Amino acid sequence: VQLVESGGGLVHTGDSLRLSCTVSTRTFSDLAMGWFRQAPGMEREFVASVAWSGRTYYADSIKGRFTVSRDNSANMVYLQMNTLKPEDTAVYYCAATQGPAYSRRPNTYDYWGKGTQVTVSS
Repeated sequence: VQLVESGGGLVHTGDSLRLSCTVSTRTFSDLAMGWFRQAPGMEREFVASVAWSGRTYYADSIKGRFTVSRDNSANMVYLQMNTLKPEDTAVYYCAATQGPAYSRRPNTYDYWGKGTQVTVSS
C-alpha cells in the first residue's frame, strides 16, 4: 500500500484548502483511512478518519471546519479544510489501517504517506 498526499500550501487565516491522498492498493475496500497532523515539536495527532462505508470521525479541534471523504471508485481520500487558523499549521499525513476507522492512535495505522505541509499565516 502506497499513499501520496497533495494539496498543501501557504494560506491566510480563514482560507480553505483541500488535501488529497492517492492510495495505491488492490484492497482499498479493506482499509479505513485517516488524516493526522504534526506541528514542530509536537506529537502526531489524529485529525479525521473515514471508513469504507463513509462513516466519519473527527477530532474536536477541527469538528465543523474540516470534512473527510473518500472516493472508493478512484482509491482517493480527501480532507476539505475550511476556516483555517494558524494553529492548523502542520505537516498533514494520510494513513491507512486494516483496523477500525474509529481508532485515533497513530500506532494503529499500518501505512503512511510522506506528508504535505500546510501553513496558515495570521
